[in-house]
Amino acid sequence: MKIATWNVNSIAIRLEHVLKWLGETQTDVLCLQETKCTDEKFPLEQINDFGYQAAFMGQKSYNGVAILSKFPIEDVQYNLPDDDADAPKRLIAGTIKNIRIVNTYIPNGTELWSDKFAFKLDWLQRLRKFFDSTCDKSGDVLLCGDFNVAPDERDVWSVEAWEGKLHFSKPERAAIHHVKQWGFVDVFRHLNGDEKIFSWWNYRQGAFPKNHGLRIDHIWTSAPLAEKCVACWIDKEPRGWERPSDHTPVVAEFKI
Repeated sequence: MKIATWNVNSIAIRLEHVLKWLGETQTDVLCLQETKCTDEKFPLEQINDFGYQAAFMGQKSYNGVAILSKFPIEDVQYNLPDDDADAPKRLIAGTIKNIRIVNTYIPNGTELWSDKFAFKLDWLQRLRKFFDSTCDKSGDVLLCGDFNVAPDERDVWSVEAWEGKLHFSKPERAAIHHVKQWGFVDVFRHLNGDEKIFSWWNYRQGAFPKNHGLRIDHIWTSAPLAEKCVACWIDKEPRGWERPSDHTPVVAEFKI
């Protein structure tokens, strides 16, 4: 079973990319972030015609998350339990073949020590509480998405260039580590060791050709599910397509 995560930076602009990639890779479940469209404009018919079900929640111009699946999506949850109706659309969860999949678009933070940065740190604290109160670490649980955090030095192209900056600051790394301490395994690191491969490259300054990237898109699982993970990789190919997202898919394969 293949489960992937991809910040597509607008499903309307990149639907063709998504369907092409799904067709080529035969991925079973794809979690999307930054769909950037309201629910009534989500391309559900095209996705259904391609053989996938979908659970989704979006906003115009920014945010938005979705789960596409070849299998039924059960017990869907939209946003964190304490979010109000007007909260940004950042989390969607569903159970697929007995795996509780939580798809997140963690806040960017905008700039260090801003109100939005404080919101990001608080959101990560709330995410940890969400897992504490709703998930069983002895079961099959998967957290994925655009975390907007590079957890350690192997996840940035240059420690010197990124030290103390947004996405790699000590407060953000500590906050994401606290989430991980719930009982998660970073399956990419678990299976690939110290390999430096990135999932995001800025559109500017020739970052992608230079490989000046960050690994901020992740798939983490509970320990029992990590034991079933046989491979995890970052597929760089879509980042080289015409009008690409600045992110590229991360894929994990499980022996279920």
